[in-house]
Amino acid sequence: MRSIALRFAQQASVLWRPQACWGGCGQDSSTAPTLRVSITGRGDSDARLLLKAAGLAADGYTIAYSMFQSGQLVVEALNAGALDFGGMSEIPPVFAAASATQSFRQIAVAHGDVNNQVVLVPKGSELTGLADMRGKRVGYVRATTTQYFLIKMLESVGLGWDDIVPVAMGVPDGAAAFSRGSLDAWAIYGFPIQRAIATEGARILRTAAGFLSGNYTVSAHVDALADPARAARIASYLTLQRKAYAWAATHQTRWAGIIAADIGVPESYVLDQFARKSASYELRPVTPQAIQSQQQVADVFAKAGLLPHPVDVRPLWDDRFNALLEKAL
Repeated sequence: MRSIALRFAQQASVLWRPQACWGGCGQDSSTAPTLRVSITGRGDSDARLLLKAAGLAADGYTIAYSMFQSGQLVVEALNAGALDFGGMSEIPPVFAAASATQSFRQIAVAHGDVNNQVVLVPKGSELTGLADMRGKRVGYVRATTTQYFLIKMLESVGLGWDDIVPVAMGVPDGAAAFSRGSLDAWAIYGFPIQRAIATEGARILRTAAGFLSGNYTVSAHVDALADPARAARIASYLTLQRKAYAWAATHQTRWAGIIAADIGVPESYVLDQFARKSASYELRPVTPQAIQSQQQVADVFAKAGLLPHPVDVRPLWDDRFNALLEKAL
């Protein structure tokens, strides 16, 4: 635990950028209660940007946002006690389940788009299908959806992990490597896709549709869940998220313009990505189907030899907010 906290602290200056106050800032932020929330990536996945666009704000508490480059770092921050609330894909908690420390519980499912997770190839690439990745250098982000859908994509064309040259790297390093031509393909998610297409002529080889469930997990620290006051703030923030997702679903053009300005790409690229969405984001309760979906992910990683042992994900889930999530807005 000490080593995880130390490593998180060392990464903080680059990968963790706190926003001191967001919502409820009319109060004295030095005394107002705070909910520490993660943001992973920019654009469509930036909760801070979305709540502002939707005109929503916390009532009676402040939100301290911290920026992360991957869900794996969100898990590390939760385990280090540096977050109360965080979102990620199904994959990082699977790796946490195989470790000695799981200081969080998954309290909801954010179901959404899987077409914003893709394998990109550079301009002029001769790759036309997944089978063409054999022997190629393929970038990905370890312990994220990119590693999972790469495994599944390779399996779909009779290839294995050893049939490519996998290159694990964070999002900024992956973007730089892809830009300078050091990668033949890049498994990536979010706004780097639109940026690479807009500025470098990159091309989508395949989206993750058919390989990912569309489930992204919402987690909270166990200490926050055990504290009635902090649990009430989590419940409030879940409601804000639900309202924000509903706003985005009904204001797609306006939301696309805000995202485009934020990440620095033409609005037409964001609108195109929206047009290709597999689903709009919404919060869903914890269900047996959601748990089973994540268990299937864990089993794939275990079979591939990427976990030290098989894991049971059921202890990671907590359905205490189901009634709230099922309630009409």
